[in-house]
Amino acid sequence: MSEILSGLVLINRVDIWLEYGAFLAEEKRGGMDNLTSIMTASKLKKETSVNIREHDGEKYSQTLIPRNEARDVTLCFALYNKTQAGWMKRYMDFITFLKQGDGGWLDIRFPQLDLTLHVRYTECTKFTPLTYLWKEGVHAGRFKVKFREPVPII
Repeated sequence: MSEILSGLVLINRVDIWLEYGAFLAEEKRGGMDNLTSIMTASKLKKETSVNIREHDGEKYSQTLIPRNEARDVTLCFALYNKTQAGWMKRYMDFITFLKQGDGGWLDIRFPQLDLTLHVRYTECTKFTPLTYLWKEGVHAGRFKVKFREPVPII
């Protein structure tokens, strides 16, 4: 699996598959929620307008300067390990890595898209065990993580 998953997602220059056994996953077969979240453009900040009671509508500046609002990006990760203890350690280490980042910041690089998101971790919104974690053996789990991109690239 390493030849397939290695190098697909780098966070702060760390290959998450090689270091943690983590990779992007979808909740449904053929799903595209991760790509949708990555590529959804941010909203624009509201323009200042003047609303005069005696005039129809609103008045705006002659030249509008569009500026992006911050946006949230939610990614679904899965984590795999051959042992229960190994899975628990890697999961805890991966979540700690995401929370701490580099001074709290994460640069999530997607080489196939030639795209890097500069974000901070905000929350782990959902965890789904894919195996029985209380039994010894191969373990996997899937979880969604929400990130905040203060200065969106799109």
